[in-house]
Amino acid sequence: MKRDAFFDNAKLLLIFFVVFGHMIQPFTDGSRPMYTVYMWIYTFHMPAFIFLAGFFAKGAGSKDYIIQLAKKLILPYLIFQLFYTGYFFFIGRDGWLNGPFTPHWSLWFLFSLFCWHVLLVWFKKMPPIISLAIAIEIGVLVGYVSDIGHTFSLSRTFVFFPFFLAGYWLTKERVRQLRTRRVREFGLVFMAVIAGLIAAFPEFSSGWFLGSKSYEVLGSPEFGGLFRLAVYMLAGLMTISVLSWVPGREFKMTYLGGQTLYVYLLHGFFIQFFRQAGWFKIDNVLDFIGLAIVSSAIVYLLSSSMIRTITQPFIEGRTQLFKQWWTRAFQKNTPTS
Repeated sequence: MKRDAFFDNAKLLLIFFVVFGHMIQPFTDGSRPMYTVYMWIYTFHMPAFIFLAGFFAKGAGSKDYIIQLAKKLILPYLIFQLFYTGYFFFIGRDGWLNGPFTPHWSLWFLFSLFCWHVLLVWFKKMPPIISLAIAIEIGVLVGYVSDIGHTFSLSRTFVFFPFFLAGYWLTKERVRQLRTRRVREFGLVFMAVIAGLIAAFPEFSSGWFLGSKSYEVLGSPEFGGLFRLAVYMLAGLMTISVLSWVPGREFKMTYLGGQTLYVYLLHGFFIQFFRQAGWFKIDNVLDFIGLAIVSSAIVYLLSSSMIRTITQPFIEGRTQLFKQWWTRAFQKNTPTS
Protein backbone atom coordinates (compact mmCIF):
# COMPACT_ATOMS: atom_id res chain seq x y z
CA MET A 1 0.00 0.00 0.00
CA LYS A 2 1.37 3.42 -0.96
CA ARG A 3 2.49 5.42 2.05
CA ASP A 4 0.83 8.76 2.77
CA ALA A 5 3.43 11.54 2.76
CA PHE A 6 1.50 13.59 5.31
CA PHE A 7 1.71 10.90 7.98
CA ASP A 8 5.38 10.19 7.29
CA ASN A 9 6.15 13.92 7.45
CA ALA A 10 4.21 14.18 10.71
CA LYS A 11 6.00 11.24 12.32
CA LEU A 12 9.39 12.56 11.20
CA LEU A 13 8.64 15.98 12.70
CA LEU A 14 7.40 14.48 15.95
CA ILE A 15 10.32 12.09 16.40
CA PHE A 16 12.64 15.07 15.96
CA PHE A 17 10.79 16.85 18.76
CA VAL A 18 11.07 13.72 20.91
CA VAL A 19 14.85 13.61 20.45
CA PHE A 20 15.28 17.39 20.73
CA GLY A 21 13.10 17.56 23.86
CA HIS A 22 15.23 14.90 25.52
CA MET A 23 18.39 16.66 24.36
CA ILE A 24 17.54 20.03 25.94
CA GLN A 25 15.94 18.72 29.14
CA PRO A 26 19.13 19.00 31.27
CA PHE A 27 19.40 22.71 30.39
CA THR A 28 15.92 23.74 31.53
CA ASP A 29 16.82 24.35 35.17
CA GLY A 30 17.47 28.03 35.72
CA SER A 31 16.79 28.98 32.11
CA ARG A 32 13.34 30.34 31.35
CA PRO A 33 13.81 30.30 27.54
CA MET A 34 14.90 26.64 27.55
CA TYR A 35 12.15 25.66 29.97
CA THR A 36 9.62 27.42 27.73
CA VAL A 37 10.78 25.53 24.64
CA TYR A 38 10.87 22.24 26.56
CA MET A 39 7.39 22.68 28.01
CA TRP A 40 6.00 23.85 24.67
CA ILE A 41 7.27 20.68 23.00
CA TYR A 42 5.81 18.51 25.74
CA THR A 43 2.34 19.97 25.34
CA PHE A 44 1.94 18.04 22.09
CA HIS A 45 4.79 15.77 21.01
CA MET A 46 3.70 12.53 22.76
CA PRO A 47 -0.08 13.15 22.48
CA ALA A 48 0.37 13.75 18.74
CA PHE A 49 2.63 10.70 18.35
CA ILE A 50 0.12 8.52 20.21
CA PHE A 51 -2.72 10.04 18.20
CA LEU A 52 -1.03 8.91 14.96
CA ALA A 53 -0.31 5.47 16.44
CA GLY A 54 -4.03 5.08 17.06
CA PHE A 55 -4.79 6.05 13.46
CA PHE A 56 -2.72 3.09 12.23
CA ALA A 57 -4.37 0.64 14.63
CA LYS A 58 -7.43 0.02 12.43
CA GLY A 59 -6.81 -3.73 12.30
CA ALA A 60 -6.63 -4.17 16.08
CA GLY A 61 -8.92 -6.51 17.95
CA SER A 62 -8.46 -10.14 16.92
CA LYS A 63 -6.66 -12.72 19.06
CA ASP A 64 -4.05 -13.43 16.39
CA TYR A 65 -3.41 -9.70 16.03
CA ILE A 66 -2.73 -9.37 19.77
CA ILE A 67 -0.33 -12.34 19.69
CA GLN A 68 1.60 -10.83 16.78
CA LEU A 69 1.59 -7.47 18.55
CA ALA A 70 3.09 -9.05 21.67
CA LYS A 71 5.97 -10.32 19.55
CA LYS A 72 6.35 -6.91 17.94
CA LEU A 73 6.17 -4.79 21.10
CA ILE A 74 6.66 -6.82 24.30
CA LEU A 75 9.65 -8.80 23.05
CA PRO A 76 11.58 -5.66 21.95
CA TYR A 77 10.54 -4.03 25.22
CA LEU A 78 12.13 -6.84 27.27
CA ILE A 79 15.24 -6.88 25.06
CA PHE A 80 15.81 -3.14 25.33
CA GLN A 81 14.95 -3.12 29.02
CA LEU A 82 17.91 -5.45 29.43
CA PHE A 83 20.09 -3.44 27.04
CA TYR A 84 19.39 -0.15 28.80
CA THR A 85 19.99 -1.70 32.23
CA GLY A 86 23.45 -2.81 31.17
CA TYR A 87 24.16 0.44 29.33
CA PHE A 88 23.12 2.66 32.24
CA PHE A 89 25.35 0.63 34.55
CA PHE A 90 28.25 0.95 32.09
CA ILE A 91 28.01 4.76 31.85
CA GLY A 92 27.48 5.16 35.60
CA ARG A 93 23.92 6.44 35.54
CA ASP A 94 21.98 6.46 38.83
CA GLY A 95 18.92 4.22 39.00
CA TRP A 96 20.30 1.81 36.44
CA LEU A 97 18.64 -1.26 37.97
CA ASN A 98 14.93 -1.51 37.18
CA GLY A 99 12.61 -4.47 37.42
CA PRO A 100 11.44 -5.99 34.14
CA PHE A 101 8.10 -4.20 34.35
CA THR A 102 9.31 -0.79 35.49
CA PRO A 103 10.22 0.64 32.08
CA HIS A 104 13.54 2.37 31.63
CA TRP A 105 13.16 5.93 30.46
CA SER A 106 11.25 6.04 27.14
CA LEU A 107 10.51 2.30 26.94
CA TRP A 108 7.14 2.89 28.60
CA PHE A 109 5.76 3.67 25.14
CA LEU A 110 6.15 0.09 23.90
CA PHE A 111 4.42 -1.38 26.93
CA SER A 112 1.60 1.19 26.80
CA LEU A 113 1.19 0.78 23.04
CA PHE A 114 0.57 -2.92 23.52
CA CYS A 115 -1.96 -2.18 26.28
CA TRP A 116 -3.77 0.39 24.11
CA HIS A 117 -4.26 -2.21 21.39
CA VAL A 118 -5.64 -4.63 23.97
CA LEU A 119 -8.01 -1.97 25.30
CA LEU A 120 -9.31 -1.44 21.77
CA VAL A 121 -10.82 -4.93 21.88
CA TRP A 122 -13.54 -3.48 24.13
CA PHE A 123 -13.52 0.23 23.28
CA LYS A 124 -13.92 -0.27 19.52
CA LYS A 125 -17.30 -1.89 20.19
CA MET A 126 -18.69 1.33 21.66
CA PRO A 127 -19.87 4.44 19.80
CA PRO A 128 -16.92 6.84 19.35
CA ILE A 129 -18.23 9.61 21.63
CA ILE A 130 -19.06 7.22 24.46
CA SER A 131 -15.75 5.38 24.21
CA LEU A 132 -13.79 8.67 24.26
CA ALA A 133 -15.81 9.96 27.21
CA ILE A 134 -15.10 6.79 29.21
CA ALA A 135 -11.40 6.86 28.28
CA ILE A 136 -11.10 10.48 29.41
CA GLU A 137 -12.95 9.73 32.63
CA ILE A 138 -10.57 6.85 33.40
CA GLY A 139 -7.59 9.04 32.55
CA VAL A 140 -8.81 11.65 35.02
CA LEU A 141 -9.69 9.21 37.80
CA VAL A 142 -6.39 7.28 37.80
CA GLY A 143 -4.63 10.42 38.92
CA TYR A 144 -6.36 10.08 42.29
CA VAL A 145 -4.71 6.68 42.84
CA SER A 146 -1.72 7.66 44.95
CA ASP A 147 0.34 4.52 44.26
CA ILE A 148 0.03 4.63 40.49
CA GLY A 149 3.24 5.41 38.67
CA HIS A 150 5.86 3.88 36.38
CA THR A 151 5.31 0.20 37.21
CA PHE A 152 3.71 -1.55 34.22
CA SER A 153 3.44 1.99 32.78
CA LEU A 154 -0.07 2.02 34.26
CA SER A 155 -0.42 5.75 34.73
CA ARG A 156 0.70 6.72 31.23
CA THR A 157 -1.30 3.90 29.68
CA PHE A 158 -4.57 5.27 31.02
CA VAL A 159 -3.67 8.96 30.83
CA PHE A 160 -2.67 8.88 27.15
CA PHE A 161 -5.20 6.31 25.97
CA PRO A 162 -7.78 8.97 24.92
CA PHE A 163 -5.33 10.27 22.30
CA PHE A 164 -4.76 6.76 20.94
CA LEU A 165 -8.51 6.16 20.83
CA ALA A 166 -9.15 9.50 19.12
CA GLY A 167 -6.61 8.55 16.46
CA TYR A 168 -8.29 5.18 16.02
CA TRP A 169 -11.64 6.84 15.29
CA LEU A 170 -10.04 9.39 12.95
CA THR A 171 -10.69 9.11 9.22
CA LYS A 172 -8.71 10.56 6.33
CA GLU A 173 -11.62 12.89 5.59
CA ARG A 174 -11.30 14.31 9.09
CA VAL A 175 -7.56 14.70 8.57
CA ARG A 176 -8.21 16.89 5.55
CA GLN A 177 -10.67 18.99 7.56
CA LEU A 178 -7.97 19.57 10.19
CA ARG A 179 -5.58 20.98 7.60
CA THR A 180 -7.58 23.87 6.19
CA ARG A 181 -6.25 27.42 6.04
CA ARG A 182 -8.54 28.53 8.84
CA VAL A 183 -7.29 25.78 11.15
CA ARG A 184 -3.69 26.68 10.31
CA GLU A 185 -4.28 30.34 11.11
CA PHE A 186 -5.91 29.45 14.42
CA GLY A 187 -3.14 26.96 15.17
CA LEU A 188 -0.37 29.49 14.57
CA VAL A 189 -1.94 31.98 16.96
CA PHE A 190 -2.74 29.30 19.54
CA MET A 191 0.80 27.88 19.54
CA ALA A 192 2.24 31.37 20.00
CA VAL A 193 -0.15 32.15 22.86
CA ILE A 194 0.71 28.90 24.65
CA ALA A 195 4.43 29.64 24.33
CA GLY A 196 3.81 33.06 25.87
CA LEU A 197 1.79 31.60 28.75
CA ILE A 198 4.46 29.02 29.50
CA ALA A 199 7.08 31.77 29.59
CA ALA A 200 4.88 33.87 31.87
CA PHE A 201 4.08 31.03 34.30
CA PRO A 202 7.21 28.84 34.51
CA GLU A 203 6.14 27.40 37.86
CA PHE A 204 3.66 25.04 36.14
CA SER A 205 5.14 21.56 36.56
CA SER A 206 6.12 19.55 33.49
CA GLY A 207 4.82 16.50 35.37
CA TRP A 208 1.31 17.34 34.20
CA PHE A 209 2.39 16.64 30.61
CA LEU A 210 4.31 13.45 31.39
CA GLY A 211 1.27 11.55 32.66
CA SER A 212 3.34 9.36 34.99
CA LYS A 213 2.48 10.73 38.44
CA SER A 214 -0.54 10.92 40.71
CA TYR A 215 -2.16 14.22 41.63
CA GLU A 216 -0.83 13.86 45.14
CA VAL A 217 2.75 13.73 43.87
CA LEU A 218 2.04 16.69 41.58
CA GLY A 219 0.86 18.72 44.56
CA SER A 220 -2.85 18.93 43.73
CA PRO A 221 -4.61 15.97 45.39
CA GLU A 222 -8.04 17.66 45.31
CA PHE A 223 -8.25 19.58 42.03
CA GLY A 224 -5.91 17.45 39.97
CA GLY A 225 -8.78 16.11 37.88
CA LEU A 226 -9.66 19.61 36.69
CA PHE A 227 -6.02 20.27 35.80
CA ARG A 228 -5.88 17.03 33.81
CA LEU A 229 -9.02 17.96 31.88
CA ALA A 230 -7.40 21.29 31.05
CA VAL A 231 -4.22 19.49 29.96
CA TYR A 232 -6.29 17.17 27.76
CA MET A 233 -7.88 20.17 26.07
CA LEU A 234 -4.54 21.93 25.68
CA ALA A 235 -2.81 18.83 24.27
CA GLY A 236 -5.67 18.18 21.86
CA LEU A 237 -5.64 21.74 20.47
CA MET A 238 -1.84 21.78 20.27
CA THR A 239 -1.88 18.46 18.41
CA ILE A 240 -4.35 19.81 15.88
CA SER A 241 -2.41 23.06 15.57
CA VAL A 242 0.92 21.35 14.92
CA LEU A 243 -0.44 18.71 12.54
CA SER A 244 -2.30 21.34 10.52
CA TRP A 245 1.07 22.76 9.45
CA VAL A 246 2.56 19.41 8.39
CA PRO A 247 2.95 19.40 4.59
CA GLY A 248 1.19 16.75 2.58
CA ARG A 249 3.67 16.46 -0.27
CA GLU A 250 6.66 14.15 -0.40
CA PHE A 251 10.16 15.46 0.29
CA LYS A 252 13.57 13.87 0.06
CA MET A 253 13.53 13.05 3.77
CA THR A 254 9.87 12.02 4.01
CA TYR A 255 10.69 8.31 3.92
CA LEU A 256 12.48 8.66 7.27
CA GLY A 257 9.05 8.99 8.88
CA GLY A 258 8.60 5.27 8.34
CA GLN A 259 11.53 4.43 10.62
CA THR A 260 10.54 6.26 13.80
CA LEU A 261 10.45 3.13 15.99
CA TYR A 262 14.17 2.66 15.43
CA VAL A 263 14.87 6.27 16.38
CA TYR A 264 12.65 6.09 19.43
CA LEU A 265 14.25 2.94 20.83
CA LEU A 266 17.86 3.78 20.03
CA HIS A 267 18.20 7.53 20.62
CA GLY A 268 18.40 7.00 24.39
CA PHE A 269 21.88 5.52 24.03
CA PHE A 270 23.06 8.86 22.63
CA ILE A 271 21.06 11.12 24.94
CA GLN A 272 22.04 9.34 28.15
CA PHE A 273 25.70 9.26 27.13
CA PHE A 274 25.67 12.98 26.38
CA ARG A 275 24.05 13.69 29.74
CA GLN A 276 26.61 11.62 31.66
CA ALA A 277 29.56 12.99 29.70
CA GLY A 278 28.41 16.61 29.93
CA TRP A 279 29.52 17.32 26.39
CA PHE A 280 27.00 20.06 25.65
CA LYS A 281 25.86 23.34 27.13
CA ILE A 282 23.58 26.16 26.05
CA ASP A 283 24.88 29.69 26.54
CA ASN A 284 23.48 31.36 23.43
CA VAL A 285 21.31 30.92 20.35
CA LEU A 286 24.10 29.20 18.40
CA ASP A 287 24.32 26.49 21.09
CA PHE A 288 20.56 25.99 20.80
CA ILE A 289 20.76 25.67 17.03
CA GLY A 290 23.70 23.30 17.42
CA LEU A 291 21.66 20.95 19.61
CA ALA A 292 18.86 21.04 17.04
CA ILE A 293 21.37 20.02 14.37
CA VAL A 294 22.74 17.22 16.58
CA SER A 295 19.18 16.00 17.19
CA SER A 296 18.49 15.98 13.46
CA ALA A 297 21.70 14.04 12.87
CA ILE A 298 20.66 11.43 15.45
CA VAL A 299 17.29 11.01 13.73
CA TYR A 300 18.97 10.65 10.34
CA LEU A 301 21.62 8.22 11.56
CA LEU A 302 19.21 5.95 13.40
CA SER A 303 16.92 5.87 10.36
CA SER A 304 19.74 4.78 8.07
CA SER A 305 19.72 1.39 6.38
CA MET A 306 22.97 0.43 8.11
CA ILE A 307 21.56 0.94 11.62
CA ARG A 308 18.28 -0.74 10.70
CA THR A 309 20.10 -3.74 9.23
CA ILE A 310 22.11 -4.20 12.43
CA THR A 311 19.23 -3.67 14.87
CA GLN A 312 16.25 -5.19 13.02
CA PRO A 313 16.63 -8.59 14.76
CA PHE A 314 16.25 -6.90 18.17
CA ILE A 315 13.53 -4.43 17.20
CA GLU A 316 11.41 -6.41 14.75
CA GLY A 317 12.59 -9.95 15.44
CA ARG A 318 13.48 -10.37 11.77
CA THR A 319 16.65 -10.55 9.69
CA GLN A 320 15.15 -9.49 6.38
CA LEU A 321 17.41 -6.44 5.93
CA PHE A 322 20.52 -8.43 6.81
CA LYS A 323 19.58 -11.14 4.30
CA GLN A 324 19.05 -8.50 1.61
CA TRP A 325 22.43 -6.94 2.39
CA TRP A 326 24.08 -10.36 2.36
CA THR A 327 22.49 -11.23 -0.97
CA ARG A 328 23.62 -7.95 -2.55
CA ALA A 329 27.15 -8.31 -1.14
CA PHE A 330 27.41 -11.95 -2.25
CA GLN A 331 26.13 -11.29 -5.77
CA LYS A 332 28.42 -8.28 -6.10
CA ASN A 333 31.51 -10.26 -5.10
CA THR A 334 30.66 -13.43 -7.04
CA PRO A 335 32.57 -13.54 -10.34
CA THR A 336 30.47 -14.00 -13.44
CA SER A 337 31.38 -16.64 -15.99
